[in-house]
Amino acid sequence: MTIPIQNIYYLLCYAWDRLEEGEIVSVSPEDCKTTAELFARVLDSGVTHLLKRGLDRDYISEEVETCSLRGKFDVTTTIKQNLLRKSRVHCVVDSFSYDVTHNRIIKATLRNLLRCRGLDRDLRDRLLRLYRRLHDVSDIKLTAKDFDSVQLHRNNAWYGFILQLCRLIYDNLLINEETGDSQFRDFLRDERQMARLFENFVFNFYRQEQSEFTVKSELLRWQGVDATVEDESLLPSMRTDVSLDSSTRKIVLDTKYYKDSLQSFHGNSSVHSGNLYQLFAYLKNFQLKNQERGDLRPIDGILLYPTTGESLSLNYQIQGHRMRILTLNLNTSWQNIRQQLLTILELIPLHQPTLGHTEL
Repeated sequence: MTIPIQNIYYLLCYAWDRLEEGEIVSVSPEDCKTTAELFARVLDSGVTHLLKRGLDRDYISEEVETCSLRGKFDVTTTIKQNLLRKSRVHCVVDSFSYDVTHNRIIKATLRNLLRCRGLDRDLRDRLLRLYRRLHDVSDIKLTAKDFDSVQLHRNNAWYGFILQLCRLIYDNLLINEETGDSQFRDFLRDERQMARLFENFVFNFYRQEQSEFTVKSELLRWQGVDATVEDESLLPSMRTDVSLDSSTRKIVLDTKYYKDSLQSFHGNSSVHSGNLYQLFAYLKNFQLKNQERGDLRPIDGILLYPTTGESLSLNYQIQGHRMRILTLNLNTSWQNIRQQLLTILELIPLHQPTLGHTEL
């Protein structure tokens, strides 16, 4: 699937829920030819902005051997190493330092990008200058645990956008340990990674760009089940990708990411059966749950697939539920993508009395 570079940038900003920070970053995605160049330019602009704001600092503990008491006196280590004979003591000192984990991640990411083949010289020089400005930060070999250990708060929340970018670069930058060179793999071909990105993008888009519906992801229990507690606990869980609730209707929207929006079997095309069954199960269980509460709002379902080619718009009325299978064209201008997503909600009318049922 070929997605224009500028649209990848918007997808990431929404998926990470960092649209405001993404707009602050001064970069023109249209000028980028590859995802590697896009990430490098965004990191360049983001870190430059961060340095203007001032790098975050925090107190870090450092063990020192000194001739005078400083910080916390470590009696055990002092005696164990027989330091008193040398007129020295072992202390634990807290220093206010730039050498914190999130700054280390940024510096390590800059270093890894500098090894990436294909970046133009001007961009590489700018990254090198940023790398050298982080001289008070340790140079580490980056691991996934480093990202998990970062703790952000209100005063350093802006780091969230850059760290999300650093994590994406870390996950998709292949480093040759022998030569030290690195290159990006095409993360657009990773269906699992892109499925998660697409789901988060759609969720956060609707949360920010419309006001008719409240947007959430819901964990739904199976309704009307007659089974032992042990047996019921083995039923698969049901969690919606996107649930949209208003005072008059409910929409269950499930996002999927496949190379082809339809499945093919013996030359015949059809809707992906597993996706349709899953959505139908959500609708029926929500219906039973709401009926118990006296909630008679119509519950409609949408299967949404991204595409860069042929569009798809299928409409069904199945056992009282309107179900639509749609594609979102990502190979167009961002304004068109935005309008497509908003129009999806407008195209679903209020529930009408059903004259007949289509059986699955």
